Amino acid sequence: MIYIAVCDDEDGFLVLEQKLISAYMQKHAYQYCVDTFSSGTDLLKRGSVITNFDIIFLDINMDKLNGIETARKIRESGSDAYIVFVTAFISYAIEGYKVDAVRYLLKESDCLEASLEECLDSIIRRMNYQENRETFAFLEGDMTISPDDIVYIESNLHKLTFHLVKKYKERYTIYEKLDVLEKRLNYYNFCRIHKSFLVNLKYVEEIKRYNVKLTENVCHTSYLSVSQSRYLDAREQFIFYQGEV
Repeated sequence: MIYIAVCDDEDGFLVLEQKLISAYMQKHAYQYCVDTFSSGTDLLKRGSVITNFDIIFLDINMDKLNGIETARKIRESGSDAYIVFVTAFISYAIEGYKVDAVRYLLKESDCLEASLEECLDSIIRRMNYQENRETFAFLEGDMTISPDDIVYIESNLHKLTFHLVKKYKERYTIYEKLDVLEKRLNYYNFCRIHKSFLVNLKYVEEIKRYNVKLTENVCHTSYLSVSQSRYLDAREQFIFYQGEV
């Protein structure tokens, strides 16, 4: 999964950039998520979540907090994201080097779409990005998905239900033991919190009082129970995972 932020205080360009980036990602069959922000302040309000973004597109000429200052604060947060400045002016090149920007894209260029595609080609090559995919023999039919899109797996009466991110309209089921899926998905930072639940730590906001709070609006569930016997181990895994990301 490639996580992208687009920050621009011009609504028209914000929508255009999101549209072009999404078209590129879909064309290349990449799993992706694009979050949009109408100011540098709105982006920085995300706090430590900023470090999860792989690529950040920043308008330079924004009111109150411009793109250069926003980029400085992003670097101060510890983010090593690829920063791309999208601007109507090219006079900020020296400042861009100070925050390790990888590209400047000109807003008014007739070649914006081609420039953005070339930019993304270059960044993804530098990321050495490979999509992690797994194929599951669901009762609804075989399906290949990214483990990043699995929020949690629930076991009930020898049948497993996959609860996926909201872009999937359905839940998918499979006859399998949760122990088997736990071993299969161990590489992808899944954590067994209960005999009936295997959760993707990526979507865990906190573990407290024998409950897991999931990231808001990621799926149709907000909380999962943690068994008493697994509570300390689950918290330890979550803390370790937070340190990694």
